[in-house]
Amino acid sequence: MKYQHIAIEGPIGVGKTTLARKLATRFKAQHLTDTETRNPYLKSFYKDPEQSALRTQLHFLVSRAETLMNPAVVNPVQPIVADFMIDKDRLFAELTLDHTEWWMYSRLYDTQVANVPRPDLVVYLQAPLERLIERIEGRGVSHEKRIDNNYLQQLSALYERYFHDYTRSPLLIVNTADINLANSGQEIDRLASMIQTLEGGRHYLNPMAHSEDSDAV
Repeated sequence: MKYQHIAIEGPIGVGKTTLARKLATRFKAQHLTDTETRNPYLKSFYKDPEQSALRTQLHFLVSRAETLMNPAVVNPVQPIVADFMIDKDRLFAELTLDHTEWWMYSRLYDTQVANVPRPDLVVYLQAPLERLIERIEGRGVSHEKRIDNNYLQQLSALYERYFHDYTRSPLLIVNTADINLANSGQEIDRLASMIQTLEGGRHYLNPMAHSEDSDAV
């Protein structure tokens, strides 16, 4: 595999975990999954965000950092395809924490992520709000059904803003508006082939239009 640490990112419901799992199988890499299922505060957060936001976010921050730094979890000689990147933690915190909580969180964030390994390729999945809602409803996770549409729209906007200025590693932006990568082996093949040829810079893939573009640096 050309890249040794690929991170799949995007808003809730866009298909990160499914794509990461398929690419890990394709590249014979380790699939590193996010810590959502291990966060005991997540269900409470969707019921009452104001009361649970800080502890939910701190748990995500610490558990994600520990996962990426743990040699018992991350095999140093095997490539990784992860369905998260540690940097995304600040996006959710920015959206959910008040001023006082943000002050506390920011200082802990700087300490926790200082030595965390970052991906050498990021695949950012995009989809419009209505498509995200359809996919969230389709996978039937009970607490996700409580996600407010306005929250989801704001989160998508934060992702767009963050990746608009992203330069830490090569970036591949994939439009998933009209295709569910979980159900399209042909598009997975195409995406995997493109990953193997990417150089530095920013690249784009629109599966349905079968058009590629790039702005390499």
